[in-house]
This record gives sequence, structure tokens and C-alpha cells, in this order.
Amino acid sequence: MTPTCLILAALAFGLERPGVEYQVFQFPPNQIPRIDGDSADWSMVPDSYTIGSKELRDTVKGQGANHDPANLDVKVKVGWVKGLNQLYFLYEAHDNYWDFARNDLHNDIFEVVIDGDLSGGPLIRQMHPNEKLRKRLDTHFRFHGIHAQNYHIFTPAMGKDWTMVWGCQPWIKDLPYANSACKYDFKPGDSGKLTLEFFITPFDHAPADKTKAIPSQLTENKLFGMSWAVLDYDDREADTYAGFWNLSHKTTMYGDASDLVAFRLMPIEKKLRKPIEADWAFQVLNGPDRTVAFHDRSYGKITSWRWDFGDGHSSQERHPIHRYQEPGEFIVTLYVEGPAGQARRAKIWDITLP
Repeated sequence: MTPTCLILAALAFGLERPGVEYQVFQFPPNQIPRIDGDSADWSMVPDSYTIGSKELRDTVKGQGANHDPANLDVKVKVGWVKGLNQLYFLYEAHDNYWDFARNDLHNDIFEVVIDGDLSGGPLIRQMHPNEKLRKRLDTHFRFHGIHAQNYHIFTPAMGKDWTMVWGCQPWIKDLPYANSACKYDFKPGDSGKLTLEFFITPFDHAPADKTKAIPSQLTENKLFGMSWAVLDYDDREADTYAGFWNLSHKTTMYGDASDLVAFRLMPIEKKLRKPIEADWAFQVLNGPDRTVAFHDRSYGKITSWRWDFGDGHSSQERHPIHRYQEPGEFIVTLYVEGPAGQARRAKIWDITLP
């Protein structure tokens, strides 16, 4: 995508930092990262996906871009898996003073905000468009975090939940919607490195009643809004943090989805795929008539297709439509071929017609 197109896309969706688009790595389905605090699963992710401290700005304490890596240095990678509506995170941070002894919000925090469907606009009750509703607690249940979600992730969490969900839906921080694990060997007040792994489920609609929730559908090349901030405490007795380092470069990213940054769900890296992979999907167009549409989803440079419909008939079309004359359970196979070789994909009894 050209820089001009990036700018137009960002402006169209009302996101911050026009011209900036971060990438989300796609993990192969057989190599989903395990949430155990070990970064080994992420070794396949190219460095180009790393988002470091240099991308952050302190917009509260006046430090701007004056980042001191000796004080705090962070690296973040984000991943996804096709077919799962979950985002995976690897957060690695070196801090000269880890503050996590207290049981309240006075804790080093990795704050993540996500807007899965680019709905934009305020997401916390304190920013509700109607000022009269901002101080009412019932607004919390009708509005707060429903169309975009905010996670205050404690780094590390000691004697408390791994995150505070700032909204009316605390259930999104628990399995099967989220999970986390971290590794560290320091005590409160020490320096050291923390490795945090977690996954979350973004929602287009996340009310207090989970039965009415609508998860965001994650698909290749989808664009969504996200940002994070690192709240760095350097004094256990201080009233507030020493830095609010955020990716949006706008403080209000914590409560307004229009202040987030563009992220794109990427296809699998070529080096992780075979040169040719056969794959296909189908849709029954007419059940009583037993008419089925087949759709090729193969990967690679394909020059020929051959379908075996399992009933003695075949086709060399890429996306054929076939009518079965008799009921039955069928084994359908697609054979593909190209300069790099050939492949096949058979599905056993997926096509079952009465």
C-alpha cells in the first residue's frame, strides 16, 4: 500500500498517526504460541514486526520523545491465527525500578486498547458525548467498554488479577476469552527484565451480559484500531506514574477509539508455507436439487485444477458448480499443479447429501 493510500485509509477510519500502519504476524495453525511466559514460540516472528520504545511518546509528563532506555525499554510483538478471533502478545520490558507491591492501580502497567471494527469514538463513561451521563454509574453498564475495550495489564501482577478490564465486562479477561503468563526474577523496587505473554479476544459488542457479546471477526488484511501505553512508576510512594509512554502519541487513546493507531492482520509469511498448497471450500446452493458450489482456496502459483467430485464426475474449472444425481456421502478431492509442483486436498464426507 502506498503512503498516500495509507493516509487516506487512516483518515477514513478516524485513526491517529496517519500514514502509520503496524503489522500483526500470522502464526501457522500448528504453531500457535503457548501462553507460558517463554518467548521461544515467537522466534519465527521477523524483527520487522517488533514495536519498540522508540515508537512511544510520553504525552503526560512532558518527556515527549526523550526516551531513556536505561530507565525503561520495551518491545512488543502481536500475532494472530487464521480461524481464531484472538490476538496474541509478547511484551518484553527492561525497567530500572519495578513497582508492583501495592494492591491498587499503583503498579507498572501495560495498558492496551482495541477497537476491532473501527467503530471509533469514546469508550469510557467519563468521555460520554452526553456530559450529563458521565458521572452516572448506570452509564458504566450501558456504555463503558462495549464497542472497544481497555485492559490495564499489571506488570507483573502480584496477589491480584493479571489485568483490570476498565469497563462493564470483566468476564473478557478470563478463559476462554483471554489468558496470560509472565516470567521475572526481581522483587518490588528491583531492576530487571519481564517477559509477558497473553491473548485477548476483541469484541465488536461486549456488554455486561456475555450472552449478547459479538466477537470481532479476524480475517487476513483486516484493518483495526489499537494502541497501548506503558505507565511507568519509579517511586512506591509517588501519587502517580513517572511516564505515560503511548503508541498513539495522544493521551486520550485510553478512552477514545478514534485516537488509536492502524493495525493490519497479515497473511502467513511465504517462508512458512509450501510453494503450493491445495485447499477449497463449498456451499450447498440447493439441498433438494443436490447442487453444490466449490471454491478454490489454494495457495501458490496455480496453473491447473482438477476436481474429483466422488461420484464419477470431474471438472477442470477453478470454481465449479456440480449437481449430484444421487444422495450419498462423497469424498471430494482437488488436485492443483503449477511450476513449483503439485498438491491435493481431499475432504471425506464433508459433502453429504440426502
